Amino acid sequence: MWYINKLFVQPQIESLSGKGFLVRNSGGVVRIEKYDCGAELRKTPESKFQMTEAPCIMMQGQFTALWDAGYQKFLLGHEGKKFPAQRQQLVDLRKFNEELRTALEVPTYYNEALGSTCLMSVYDRVKGRPGAIPDESVGAEEKSGH
Repeated sequence: MWYINKLFVQPQIESLSGKGFLVRNSGGVVRIEKYDCGAELRKTPESKFQMTEAPCIMMQGQFTALWDAGYQKFLLGHEGKKFPAQRQQLVDLRKFNEELRTALEVPTYYNEALGSTCLMSVYDRVKGRPGAIPDESVGAEEKSGH
């Protein structure tokens, strides 16, 4: 998770390609990808770039949200479909996150360095409380064709 409001300058963004990232720039929106993971930056009125999509796992070219449901981590697509997060995806996300932080000179804090941090952690094992049924709490649906 990136708890930052840091703005990035054009030379920082341009240097990412030389560090192995796929960088696509279109109309002030910069998409950065590597290891089937991605992030997005948008140009501000001051001609700097601000992160609008934090590093995440990409599925079929779309950003996902990492969700800790208590018993397993899931990827949530924008349409609400949930997919079990696989070990290699989490390894790749961690590697992407660390490399992007280093390239953009963003510090890593202790709790973030311990493992995967989720965009949301919604679960409660006490029946009747919010989060007792994790899928309902985040509006997730099972993937179809399963």
